[in-house]
Amino acid sequence: MSQQDRRKHARERWKEMAVGAVVPVLAIGLWQWVAMNGWVNPQVLPAPLDVWRKWVAYLLPLAPFADYTDGGWWSWALSGELPLDIWTSMVRVVVGFAIGAGLALPLGLAMGASRVVYAWMNPLVQILRPIPPIAYIPLAILWFGLGNPPAVFLIALGAFFPVLMNTIAGVRHVDGIYLRAARNLGAGKVTMFLRVILPAAVPYILSGVRIGIGTAFIVVIVSEMIAVNNGLGFRILEAREYFWSDKIIAGMITIGLLGLLIDLAMNRLNNYLLRWHRGLEH
Repeated sequence: MSQQDRRKHARERWKEMAVGAVVPVLAIGLWQWVAMNGWVNPQVLPAPLDVWRKWVAYLLPLAPFADYTDGGWWSWALSGELPLDIWTSMVRVVVGFAIGAGLALPLGLAMGASRVVYAWMNPLVQILRPIPPIAYIPLAILWFGLGNPPAVFLIALGAFFPVLMNTIAGVRHVDGIYLRAARNLGAGKVTMFLRVILPAAVPYILSGVRIGIGTAFIVVIVSEMIAVNNGLGFRILEAREYFWSDKIIAGMITIGLLGLLIDLAMNRLNNYLLRWHRGLEH
């Protein structure tokens, strides 16, 4: 890609980002205007500036030598809980997703490549797949108690089926032209699988990974409201009990931003790994 093409691509991306920011900015402005006119109870829907103030207080740590009586910045009762909550939630997501995807990938490849394995495993998979991870919460607590183990179990379960089903679909939907061409060239079963089927299934697998990690991020919030005493989900539940609606919304916005960053990162990774498939340049 030439320097001119890179600049053009950068301008297009900035333009796309600017257009995408219009609706959120207008929504926040309308929200602030409604709150300033007193049309809603601030305990029910605090103003965006109040949410921003709480978000900053949630983010920044306490200053050891701050004066908390001057009514200024440090009177915001800074807690510094947000970085730790983000860290603990993301660790659970990564560990749970790694377990779920690590189990789903080989099983999906086996079910996609072997009719016998598919015939044996598919009925059980189709029975378990529609059950939402939230339904396993009572069993997860009975099996693992409280703390990280039940949360990781639920996250792994949430990530397992998207990766599994997309992997099966990817292997079973390889274009027959590739298979016939490989057979005509004398490719054996192992070579066929490693050099033809697996590369052709990669787009499906990566789509499953993208869906699976998004599902894992959703499940971690739910599991943290039940089984642990830290993380973003726990902090939102704690704020609800004390009716801190500004902290609830601040936590929700944090979750939304993290989800957006995860999705953008996965999209960039997919584009990089599939540049041969989509004709993208490095």
